[in-house]
Amino acid sequence: MQKMAVNLDPEMVSALRPLTQDPLDVFLKELAVLELYRRRQISSGKAAELLKMERFEFIRFAARQGISFLDMSDEEASAELERVEKLV
Repeated sequence: MQKMAVNLDPEMVSALRPLTQDPLDVFLKELAVLELYRRRQISSGKAAELLKMERFEFIRFAARQGISFLDMSDEEASAELERVEKLV
């Protein structure tokens, strides 16, 4: 695994510090993984692996941060519901 140091100026540290009780390196890793997941660059499984969580634990974690597991428009959700109703 490749590691990289990130230098943050004191103003950035001061802005981030109130957002978490965790060490900032842990917090920044979580933010990066959440953003990759939100942008659909990685799967929930990969995100969970990176954060050393179970997949459903990550899905709940992401939901608490406002990132939904299911990301469908109203039209997509209606079409999916119609397909399910036809199967039942």
